[in-house]
Amino acid sequence: MNALGLAAVCGVLLMAFIWQVAFDELPCPLCLLQRVGFVLVGIGLLLNVRFGPSPLHYALILFSALAGAFAAGRQMLLHIGPADPGYGSPFLGLHFYTWAFVLFVLAMAWTAAMLVIDRACADAPRVRRNGPLVRAIIWLFFALVAANLVSTLLECGFGACPDDPVSYLWWPR
Repeated sequence: MNALGLAAVCGVLLMAFIWQVAFDELPCPLCLLQRVGFVLVGIGLLLNVRFGPSPLHYALILFSALAGAFAAGRQMLLHIGPADPGYGSPFLGLHFYTWAFVLFVLAMAWTAAMLVIDRACADAPRVRRNGPLVRAIIWLFFALVAANLVSTLLECGFGACPDDPVSYLWWPR
């Protein structure tokens, strides 16, 4: 289940990255915070996959999803006015920050369910051997994190990101 969750996080990060590149829609600072939330959720899942389930790993997932939901909720509230078109183009009728909020809430519910279901949780993690598919998901996760880090560095440099980005700071076109 944790490997499946990590694959879902990879799907979210990949979709956001493809949308950014294909449609030239740069993420705003709140969007970047939501991506960080997904990365941290992914790290918690990765720890569960690699070392076995642990309440500490589930706590990381839960707190990361809560922080991500807070950032997504804040962005939703910024664009809640009837005349406000929102930030970025919508996907399947909803903006990405709305999808992020829904996914973070689902991650919190999933984590709560896993804490109830997974009675094998112990505070002493153990190393697990993973199959080739799980290892591929792990490497995909690392590649997506690296790509998002490079993209953020190209967009913002070492300073604060612009509120409404229109171009990359370090990659002029």
